[in-house]
Amino acid sequence: MFIAKVIGNVWATRKHPGLKGATMLLVRAVDPMDGNKLVGEATLALDGNQGAGVGDTVLIVDEGGSARKILKNPKAPVRTVVAGIVDRVHITGKEDI
Repeated sequence: MFIAKVIGNVWATRKHPGLKGATMLLVRAVDPMDGNKLVGEATLALDGNQGAGVGDTVLIVDEGGSARKILKNPKAPVRTVVAGIVDRVHITGKEDI
Protein backbone atom coordinates (compact mmCIF):
# COMPACT_ATOMS: atom_id res chain seq x y z
CA MET A 1 0.00 0.00 0.00
CA PHE A 2 1.09 3.54 -0.61
CA ILE A 3 -0.36 7.05 -0.73
CA ALA A 4 -0.46 8.68 -4.14
CA LYS A 5 -1.83 11.66 -6.02
CA VAL A 6 -4.06 11.16 -9.06
CA ILE A 7 -2.33 12.96 -11.93
CA GLY A 8 -4.46 11.94 -14.90
CA ASN A 9 -7.15 9.81 -16.50
CA VAL A 10 -6.66 7.01 -19.00
CA TRP A 11 -9.20 6.21 -21.70
CA ALA A 12 -9.34 2.99 -23.67
CA THR A 13 -11.55 2.17 -26.62
CA ARG A 14 -11.51 -1.48 -25.55
CA LYS A 15 -11.09 -3.01 -22.11
CA HIS A 16 -10.94 -6.54 -20.79
CA PRO A 17 -14.50 -7.57 -19.74
CA GLY A 18 -13.26 -7.99 -16.15
CA LEU A 19 -12.54 -4.26 -15.99
CA LYS A 20 -16.03 -3.16 -16.97
CA GLY A 21 -17.18 -0.18 -14.92
CA ALA A 22 -13.72 0.57 -13.48
CA THR A 23 -12.11 3.93 -14.18
CA MET A 24 -8.43 3.92 -15.14
CA LEU A 25 -6.27 6.56 -13.47
CA LEU A 26 -2.62 7.59 -13.52
CA VAL A 27 -1.15 8.02 -10.04
CA ARG A 28 2.24 8.96 -8.58
CA ALA A 29 3.41 8.12 -5.07
CA VAL A 30 3.61 10.92 -2.52
CA ASP A 31 6.82 11.36 -0.51
CA PRO A 32 5.77 10.38 3.05
CA MET A 33 7.92 13.12 4.61
CA ASP A 34 6.91 15.88 2.18
CA GLY A 35 3.29 15.68 1.10
CA ASN A 36 3.87 18.16 -1.72
CA LYS A 37 6.55 16.06 -3.44
CA LEU A 38 5.69 13.27 -5.88
CA VAL A 39 8.18 10.42 -6.25
CA GLY A 40 8.73 7.57 -8.67
CA GLU A 41 7.09 6.83 -11.99
CA ALA A 42 3.42 7.22 -12.86
CA THR A 43 1.41 4.03 -12.31
CA LEU A 44 -1.89 2.90 -13.82
CA ALA A 45 -4.47 2.17 -11.12
CA LEU A 46 -8.12 1.21 -11.36
CA ASP A 47 -10.76 3.06 -9.37
CA GLY A 48 -13.43 0.54 -8.50
CA ASN A 49 -16.25 2.86 -7.42
CA GLN A 50 -14.29 5.09 -5.02
CA GLY A 51 -14.95 8.16 -7.16
CA ALA A 52 -11.35 9.41 -7.25
CA GLY A 53 -10.32 12.01 -9.79
CA VAL A 54 -7.40 14.18 -10.84
CA GLY A 55 -5.91 16.01 -7.87
CA ASP A 56 -7.19 13.58 -5.22
CA THR A 57 -4.86 11.97 -2.71
CA VAL A 58 -5.60 8.24 -2.64
CA LEU A 59 -4.60 5.03 -0.89
CA ILE A 60 -3.27 2.52 -3.43
CA VAL A 61 -3.20 -1.26 -3.06
CA ASP A 62 -0.54 -2.79 -5.29
CA GLU A 63 -1.19 -6.53 -4.95
CA GLY A 64 -3.37 -8.61 -7.25
CA GLY A 65 -5.36 -10.69 -4.76
CA SER A 66 -6.33 -7.67 -2.66
CA ALA A 67 -7.06 -5.62 -5.79
CA ARG A 68 -9.49 -8.25 -7.07
CA LYS A 69 -11.25 -8.34 -3.68
CA ILE A 70 -11.71 -4.56 -3.76
CA LEU A 71 -13.17 -4.82 -7.28
CA LYS A 72 -15.27 -7.83 -6.17
CA ASN A 73 -14.14 -9.76 -9.23
CA PRO A 74 -11.92 -12.80 -8.58
CA LYS A 75 -10.95 -13.07 -12.26
CA ALA A 76 -10.14 -9.43 -13.02
CA PRO A 77 -6.70 -8.98 -14.64
CA VAL A 78 -5.61 -6.28 -12.21
CA ARG A 79 -2.88 -5.57 -9.70
CA THR A 80 -3.18 -1.91 -8.66
CA VAL A 81 -6.38 -0.26 -7.40
CA VAL A 82 -7.55 2.77 -5.48
CA ALA A 83 -8.63 1.47 -2.06
CA GLY A 84 -9.85 4.83 -0.78
CA ILE A 85 -9.64 8.60 -0.97
CA VAL A 86 -7.44 10.18 1.72
CA ASP A 87 -8.75 13.22 3.59
CA ARG A 88 -5.69 13.91 5.76
CA VAL A 89 -2.38 12.39 6.78
CA HIS A 90 -0.75 13.31 10.09
CA ILE A 91 2.96 12.65 10.64
CA THR A 92 4.62 13.64 13.92
CA GLY A 93 1.66 15.70 15.01
CA LYS A 94 1.34 17.95 11.97
CA GLU A 95 -0.86 17.69 8.90
CA ASP A 96 1.39 16.89 5.95
CA ILE A 97 -0.88 15.89 3.10
